[in-house]
Amino acid sequence: MTRSGSGDTIAAVATAPGRGGVGIVRISGPASADIAQQVVGKKLTPRQAEFVDFRNAGDETLDRGLALYFEGPHSFTGEDILELQGHGGPGVLDLVLSRVLELGARRANPGEFSERAFVNGRIDLVQAEAILDLVNSATRQAALGAVRSLSGAFSEQVHALDRQVLALRVYCEAAIDFADEEIDFLAESDIGDRLEAIRDGLAALRSDAAQGALLNDGASVVFVGAPNVGKSSIFNRLSGDERAIVTAIPGTTRDTLTADFDLDGLPVRVIDTAGLRDTEDPVEAEGVDRTRRAMAQADIVVEVVEDLCADDAAPERTDSTLLVRNKTDLSGCEPGRVDAGIVRVCALTGDGFEDLVAELKRLAGFRSGEGAFTARQRHLDALDAAGKALDAAVSRLDEGEGELLAEELRTAHEHLGTIVGETSTDDLLGEIFASFCIGK
Repeated sequence: MTRSGSGDTIAAVATAPGRGGVGIVRISGPASADIAQQVVGKKLTPRQAEFVDFRNAGDETLDRGLALYFEGPHSFTGEDILELQGHGGPGVLDLVLSRVLELGARRANPGEFSERAFVNGRIDLVQAEAILDLVNSATRQAALGAVRSLSGAFSEQVHALDRQVLALRVYCEAAIDFADEEIDFLAESDIGDRLEAIRDGLAALRSDAAQGALLNDGASVVFVGAPNVGKSSIFNRLSGDERAIVTAIPGTTRDTLTADFDLDGLPVRVIDTAGLRDTEDPVEAEGVDRTRRAMAQADIVVEVVEDLCADDAAPERTDSTLLVRNKTDLSGCEPGRVDAGIVRVCALTGDGFEDLVAELKRLAGFRSGEGAFTARQRHLDALDAAGKALDAAVSRLDEGEGELLAEELRTAHEHLGTIVGETSTDDLLGEIFASFCIGK
């Protein structure tokens, strides 16, 4: 069961809290037309905006604005919908919403409008999630990616792949039912080729979805190093703001500072930290402890050192660590990429920062936001689970186990179905829609 009521009418303020030029009260359900008649004093023509007064039970004007009525199923939720678009002050919106609630509507739960659209088949689960992704998008590329998911770009690829899996499963099950025909369908058919094509398609979709998850979630980058190596200067230049105090005094930064910015389309959260050193100052020591905690949680750790123009090998690093040799203005070395995971820069002039950005994107695994759709970790998990089932299907085929092959295909089909909501649990649906704003 979903959280939506059965046949009732819901209402909520659909615009952001606070003051604004326009505020919207949204109503969905069977009582929408009657509420419209009571509030605006006339029957509204579907899909036509009308400028009217919004009135209370005593026929006093509460506000003036546009009223739009959409008959179900040709609406966002698939139900009758009424939108009252008036002024954006919280007081007047409360007056209009209270009037609607007096007429029998109840307050909507978070995400309940989108949930009803999903339940009524107007959108699938990926598209529902894309609504929230669009609201929360931090970069232009992330916003465009969310629009592509909302338009069905991701869902269409999932459905296309799922149709191939289902068709192969149906073929295998039909062949099993007619096993007495003395035909070895596993040996005589093109099942192997079809399986490989499906696996290739799944791998390509998984790669695209990983880029979409990066667009959606972004990457966290923490700058670490000894005091006064230029961490805060690099942080300020990347964030485009003098967020961190920069002085020649070691230990100036004593806490973690955070800034969110657009790294060529990739949402990035950059964290500046206290310099790593032994200290008896309890405040600075707490800052050092916070630095170590930030390092453990970050997607990418950037170790900043003073550039000595040395060509010796850098300390051992991981795939998520970048060594930045700062202060090329003092060393006289050429700024830029030295090797994979090593960059020389000058925080004072910005020299070498293009290579720094390129290395950060490489370590994050971000190719480009162009043409990408947004995705979520649950989508990647479902694709991985489907991939494991398909790998197992190949093994079943090699071993001549037809019935178990069909079972692995059924498992892959179910995992793909969870992405778009065809086989999702009520708990998952509740968790997704509860994260929405009220009015969405």
